[in-house]
Amino acid sequence: MPIKSLLTFVLLLSAAITFSMPGYAQAATNTKATVNTKAHERADVAERRLQVGAAQFDEYLPLLEGKRVTLVVNQSSIIEGSGVKSSVSSKSSSEPTHLVDALLSRDINVVSIMSPEHGFRGKAGAGEKIDNDVDAKTGLPIHSLYGKTKKPTDDMLANTDILVFDIQDVGVRFYTYLSTLHYVLEAAAQAHIPVVVLDRPNPNGAFTDGPILQPDYTSFVGMHAIPVLHGMTLGELALLIVGEQWIATDAIDAKQPAQQHQSKSLAHQTKQQALLTVIPVANYHKQMPYSLPVAPSPNLPTDAAIALYPTLCFFEGTDVSVGRGTPLPFQLIGHPVVALGDESIDVAANQAAPSPKHNNTALKTSLFVDAPFSGIDVEILLSAYAQFKEEGITFFTRPDFFDKLAGTDSLRQAIIAGKTSNQIQASWAEGLATFKQLRAPYLLYPFTASELPSEGKGSVVNRKFQSDDAQ
Repeated sequence: MPIKSLLTFVLLLSAAITFSMPGYAQAATNTKATVNTKAHERADVAERRLQVGAAQFDEYLPLLEGKRVTLVVNQSSIIEGSGVKSSVSSKSSSEPTHLVDALLSRDINVVSIMSPEHGFRGKAGAGEKIDNDVDAKTGLPIHSLYGKTKKPTDDMLANTDILVFDIQDVGVRFYTYLSTLHYVLEAAAQAHIPVVVLDRPNPNGAFTDGPILQPDYTSFVGMHAIPVLHGMTLGELALLIVGEQWIATDAIDAKQPAQQHQSKSLAHQTKQQALLTVIPVANYHKQMPYSLPVAPSPNLPTDAAIALYPTLCFFEGTDVSVGRGTPLPFQLIGHPVVALGDESIDVAANQAAPSPKHNNTALKTSLFVDAPFSGIDVEILLSAYAQFKEEGITFFTRPDFFDKLAGTDSLRQAIIAGKTSNQIQASWAEGLATFKQLRAPYLLYPFTASELPSEGKGSVVNRKFQSDDAQ
């Protein structure tokens, strides 16, 4: 039988977190899968089907049975081919099924739903405030984690024994599902509630690129000292956030980004514990292309938009449209006056973009639908800035927001100063190298198919980490 893929990390999160990096590194070393170099075995790995964490019921249902379960989910929390169990048959439907329905059909006591930006059904536009609601299909209460309340409150958690987080990310720091994960982990730690993260692939997982966020630019679109493209899944990031003590508990405050690379030594310990369990993706490596079965948000409808997003989102801090209110959001750049390309496309408000930039105008656009993209393309920013400067039109119309997206003002200042793309990317190199060292103990997946273990899964790991100097 295949080796199970559950990675369970028991981490002291209640009154304080105690953690030993040397111990963690040793554990990571001991459990690292052996590289299989035989060609026919690599072929076998390639043929095996990727399986998201949510689809591996045997690995996490025992953690939920007999518990009051709250789900942090949205429209992306689907399971392909596992489905709802019929009341008259033990077989499951082959149709894609939402995690809520899949768990209810297995008699799991789901008591509430929490939803991030864009809402439970993923229909709200970017930045649109989401109110609490009731799911029409199940009658379950839906607590919004976007709007006036971004962190689960005590009232939301009052009847919860365990939290399950299952949301598809796109691997970009300013995509706010990561910030929602942070607040869920923090609230759970303070309430001593276990968290299960059902991991999903990172469609931009092959890339680590961009500036590291600096302390003065912390916001909901950037809470951690990581690059714009971090090359990690949300499961890996959950381990990083907890392991690096980036969440506040009732005994200690979260470290500020400026402190996040410093050594850790806490002398607090209690008998109360919170459990973080990560269910990894099976048969997955970071170079693996992954086409999302459901759009993760209304304005990222295609694989091309997801690949372009890390670059084009910077234009949200400028007068350039990225296609919100057109059929091609995040697949073009355009402006009513500055001719950024030869195509003319009209902008009109829609459900995904209720108030798009340059509404009711025709954009002169450059399309990137078929353009190969990898990482962050600084040349596009430099070229657009040069055209605006030549025509005497203000480019950085929202400089503060541009800096929040970048996590620093150095990118904007470099563009204004006329730095080349090579010079700008070279300025990121030292920070990226430091970050790669920081994240190494928390990575769950190899970078290439040849590094996958023959079974495609990792061993079951149950570890308790505590500092040698804990008192």
